[in-house]
Amino acid sequence: MLLQGWIVPLGMQGKKDYQEKLFASFQLSERIPKGNFYRRLKESIDLEFLYPLTKGFYGDSGQKSIDPVVFFKLCLVGYLENIISDRKLMEHCSMRLDILYLIGYDIDEELPWHSTISRTRQLFPENVFEEVFTKVLSLCVERGMVSGHTQAIDSAPVKANASMDTLELKVPEEELDEHLRKVRVLSAMDKKGEPHRKSKGDRSDKGQRSVSASKNELAAIKGRNKKWAKDQDQRPGAKNKGAKYTSNKTHYSPTDPDARISVKPGKARKLNYLSQLSVDTANHVITDIRAYHADGKDNQQLPDIVQRLRARLWKQGLVWENCVADTGYSSGENYAFLEDIGLKSFIPPHGTYKGGPTGFTYNGTEDHYICPQGKVIPFTKVFNDHRTGTKKKAYRASSLICKGCPLKSTCLGKVNEKQFSVTYYRTEYERNIKRVNSKLGRYMKGKRQSTVEPVFGTLTQFMGLRKINTLGLAQANKVMHLSAIAYNLKKYLKFERKRSKSGAGRLDLAALVKSELQYLFGTCIKHRNLVPRF
Repeated sequence: MLLQGWIVPLGMQGKKDYQEKLFASFQLSERIPKGNFYRRLKESIDLEFLYPLTKGFYGDSGQKSIDPVVFFKLCLVGYLENIISDRKLMEHCSMRLDILYLIGYDIDEELPWHSTISRTRQLFPENVFEEVFTKVLSLCVERGMVSGHTQAIDSAPVKANASMDTLELKVPEEELDEHLRKVRVLSAMDKKGEPHRKSKGDRSDKGQRSVSASKNELAAIKGRNKKWAKDQDQRPGAKNKGAKYTSNKTHYSPTDPDARISVKPGKARKLNYLSQLSVDTANHVITDIRAYHADGKDNQQLPDIVQRLRARLWKQGLVWENCVADTGYSSGENYAFLEDIGLKSFIPPHGTYKGGPTGFTYNGTEDHYICPQGKVIPFTKVFNDHRTGTKKKAYRASSLICKGCPLKSTCLGKVNEKQFSVTYYRTEYERNIKRVNSKLGRYMKGKRQSTVEPVFGTLTQFMGLRKINTLGLAQANKVMHLSAIAYNLKKYLKFERKRSKSGAGRLDLAALVKSELQYLFGTCIKHRNLVPRF
């Protein structure tokens, strides 16, 4: 140290001599700062309700197992720290004083084995994890973080704990050779009986191994496989060009039969689960999450999502008004379903939707179409389209009406009379399209993109949802709930109470009664002029 040209000594040189003490006075509560995240979490959440909820899963004798509260706190730490391995989680927790304080362990106590965490996760049913999720959601509602009136819904694939290289054909073992000859050309690997990777054990049942493809689909698969089988010496796995010829109808994973093949544009095919997510638009709190098979369609899963989410919001004292989703959830059945229970849909239709032939005018009162020449095309029948599984209405004109029409050659083609079909839910389509194209609809589109998509990004990148580290649909659902719980808890501790622009908070009794009446009377009050005024 220099002072005006003089050297000032620092004092005697120190040398730290460490010797472990036999006895030491040490308290975690004194070492953890007041503002520490896990200290605040310990003070904010009460999981005592887990004891009566999980009591039936423990025996009356033998060595004491893991405390259910400790188990859930350890699981949540894994997702808060973005650790998906139970082994690495326990190693991490043993080195963190704040985490030890959270779970109620002292520094000299031995933590549970990582295998205990895995077994307990398998032991507890899905409803236990959902109860914890609902408890945390209630905390968010009480703090004014959830408005309830507008929910954004979206889906995303999450990688399963299984490899494409383990895929097997959906046939019983005794029929394998015969099926291979019918379906596809044998590759060199198949002839040798040497798969790229062999699963440890087949977890599938007979139904999951059965072929669900039609004869035409099998013939198409055989034709496509001839193009690559000549120079392909591997089975169709994730890392070779044969992957695109695999199908959930002809292949299954013996490692995880519940996992399904799916793909995003521009990316390789993988075995995935589908995560369906619902987010409140006020403060981006997750209100619902569930795992589905990855080969399912969003529009088929929407009614299940809506019914479960609506009941959960109702129990929290909140009224759901607007359902916002992307085109994948579009269908006439869904539009009608949402209207019947009093929800406004903001779901853009598919680009293939047409309200009728080009140039034809629809008369809703008489339920018929008028052609460009002023002729009436009457309604004939309602039928189910076997190709799409949708309900449709058929319209057909007599050949006498079209006889001598100057547009006959271009309008009719090879037939003698004008006939066509449109969706049975044309009216519901049109009302939804009007809402989507309105000023509010354009706002809702931007709101959906800025609400649910960033939440998915956070879960997959920072909340341990980049991969399902368990096997089976039920276990995948538990993983997704734990990730969502961790996300909501983090937002809960960061949230500062303020008046939300979205109107966060519980709605009054009149609004609740109105919503319930809409649900009870359905179609009777779905039109604006019939909704009771409160």
